[in-house]
Amino acid sequence: MIGFLGEYESTVDTKGRFLLPSGFKKQLPEGEATAFVLNRGFEKCLTLYPMQSWEPIFNQISNLNDFDPKVRAFRRYFLNGANQVESDAAGRILLSKNLIEYAGLEKDIVLIAAVNKIEIWDKKTYQEFFDSVSPNDFSALANEVMNKKTEGI
Repeated sequence: MIGFLGEYESTVDTKGRFLLPSGFKKQLPEGEATAFVLNRGFEKCLTLYPMQSWEPIFNQISNLNDFDPKVRAFRRYFLNGANQVESDAAGRILLSKNLIEYAGLEKDIVLIAAVNKIEIWDKKTYQEFFDSVSPNDFSALANEVMNKKTEGI
């Protein structure tokens, strides 16, 4: 299982490429450093999934009931814009224009660990996100999320 840690800054060049930071490359399993699925995030960011992380999610989505309109809507929204990408010989990954626009990415970006995937944020948007949460609000959120009982335990 993949588990990422860290936060790294990078830049998007004029062709829409960014360099995957070596700190993340080192955390990828052997042979997993070139193929990914790039998708819209739940917030105004992008999500970069190593294939090992993407495949179980895609399999789960594939097994959902096609007759349920909520399933069809979820699939359309979640898979909209998702595409397989590979890093080039220099370790750069090409972002599609529609995904750059969705996330509002400009030149400076931040890549952050999100357990088994990497989120890609515009640097200014990411900073605004963190500035909007006070330490007390974060403490209350942590208490609420970390104290939830897990079903079946």
